[in-house]
Amino acid sequence: MNYVFSFLVCGCLCAIGQIIVEETKLNYGEVNTIFVAIGAFMSFLGIYDKIIMLSGCGASIPITNFGHLVYKGAYEGYINGGFSGLLKGAFSLAGPGIVFTIFISFVISVLFRPRD
Repeated sequence: MNYVFSFLVCGCLCAIGQIIVEETKLNYGEVNTIFVAIGAFMSFLGIYDKIIMLSGCGASIPITNFGHLVYKGAYEGYINGGFSGLLKGAFSLAGPGIVFTIFISFVISVLFRPRD
């Protein structure tokens, strides 16, 4: 049953993003930014952790999870180290994902050439 919830949650998030792109004049970057902000806001309200508990990886894969991780890291950093901890903690949980994304982007750009 975990696979079903994971598929439904991730699929619904991706479908909502695609519908927003097709039905509005927003581009993919703007929709990604909105989803990151929504993930952080849901984490602030305590909803995102419950969604992760329900769906597992289905909520951990989409871009909304990045907002959740940034908020969670910033909050933990603030609790442990004050304002400077807030700045350091913001990317403590999301940092490995950022580094991996940059690395994979570099590898893909070296392996493939864009067409005109």
